[in-house]
Amino acid sequence: MVDDEPIVRDVLSRYLSRGGFAVETAGDGREAMDVFDLTEPDLVLLDLMLPHIDGMEVFSRIRSRAATPVIMLTARGEETDRVVGLEIGADDYITKPFSPREVVARVRTVLRRVPERPEREGPLAFDDLEIDPAARTVRVDGEPVALTPKEFDVLGLLASHPGTVFSRLQILEELWDFAFDGDPSTVTVHIRRLREKIEADPSRPRHLVTVWGVGYRFDP
Repeated sequence: MVDDEPIVRDVLSRYLSRGGFAVETAGDGREAMDVFDLTEPDLVLLDLMLPHIDGMEVFSRIRSRAATPVIMLTARGEETDRVVGLEIGADDYITKPFSPREVVARVRTVLRRVPERPEREGPLAFDDLEIDPAARTVRVDGEPVALTPKEFDVLGLLASHPGTVFSRLQILEELWDFAFDGDPSTVTVHIRRLREKIEADPSRPRHLVTVWGVGYRFDP
C-alpha cells in the first residue's frame, strides 16, 4: 500500500489487516519499488501523487516486473485521469476521499479475478550449495549464509540458468532498475562478495565462474 500521507497508510492498513490481509506500506516511489521487490505482493494499492518517483512511473516499473494487479488511489477526480489510469492497465481506480470499507471490498473484488499463483520453485541444490528462491535463503555445507537482497538476486539469476553466460550489462538490465545509471563494475563487486561468502576458495571459484571478455556463468 503506497501513499505519502501517513494517516491514509495507517487507516487503510488497519482496515485491510482486519479484513485478513497482510499489509506492507511505502511512503514514496523509491520505497515502493524496494518493498515490491522484497515482498512480491498479491496486489498493490498505489497513490498517483508520490515524491521521488510518481505513481505512473511506479506502475510502469511494476508492470515491467510482473502482472501484479494494481488499484490506483488518487485525489484527482477528473474522468480523464480515471480513463488514463484504466487504459494503461490499472485493475481499478479509486478517488479520494474514499471509504476504507469500500477499498477493502474493491481489493477483494480484484483479487477474485486473479488466477491463483502457481506453486513456487523448490530449492536449488548443488552438492555443497543450496538456494531456496521462495525463502530467499542460501546454505553452504548446510550452514546458512547471509546475503544482501541484491547478492541473492545475482546468485539466483545465475544459478537458475546453470551454464548460461551472462554479461555484466545483461545482469544489470535484469536485476537493477531499468533507469539505473550505474557502472557495470557494480556487478563485479557483487560477484566478488558472493564468492567470498559461498566459495571455499574465492580466488579459484567453483560455482561463480568468470568467462573472460564476456561475463559470468554458474557452474553446478
